[in-house]
Amino acid sequence: MGHSEHDPAFSERRSWNAGRKLGAKRALKPQQVWAIRIWLDRERRVRDRALFDLAIDSKLRGCDLVRLKIGDLVSGGCVRARAIVVQRKTRHPVQFELLEPTRVSICAWLECRGGTLVDYAFPSRPDHTAHISTRQYARLVDEWVSGIGLPREDYGTHSLRRTKASLIYKRTGNLRAVQILLGHTKIESTVRYLGVDVEDALVLAEGTEI
Repeated sequence: MGHSEHDPAFSERRSWNAGRKLGAKRALKPQQVWAIRIWLDRERRVRDRALFDLAIDSKLRGCDLVRLKIGDLVSGGCVRARAIVVQRKTRHPVQFELLEPTRVSICAWLECRGGTLVDYAFPSRPDHTAHISTRQYARLVDEWVSGIGLPREDYGTHSLRRTKASLIYKRTGNLRAVQILLGHTKIESTVRYLGVDVEDALVLAEGTEI
């Protein structure tokens, strides 16, 4: 049973988000991405290196990332250069690229993991027929960022989703391209997601001469 908002005790209760940092999690900087890769390699965490690289390149939400199957990533015995999945949230397909470093780390993991095309790429430890949970993925991200000395409260699974998208936007200013890559149905969602503001628009305008 809870308290009424008119009860004296209600004003004394500590709110659920007291002391927590709210809002969008930070995207990783390129040097931080490489620092995490080096840390994972040093720790010989082959699965985590593949999962991390895949998260950066795919720009997928955690719920879509953990549900990827080997067949989504592999064709003809080789890791795909491009893949496509149907997003769980929007039910719309989204394509993503897998660059060479990611293909190499995925290949190394699948050689260790084994399995068939219908198996999940990242199986759950208690039940190998299931995939790792989004909660477990979030815990892994906490370990990765804290492993290189970053405050875990500033970063989360969406940090990995935002990292490459933010970099593409900063380099090109092309919101439509980022919208397609993130699988957003509305450009307004992409604007909010990237935190685009008036200052960003002015910087782009100042760099454009007629």
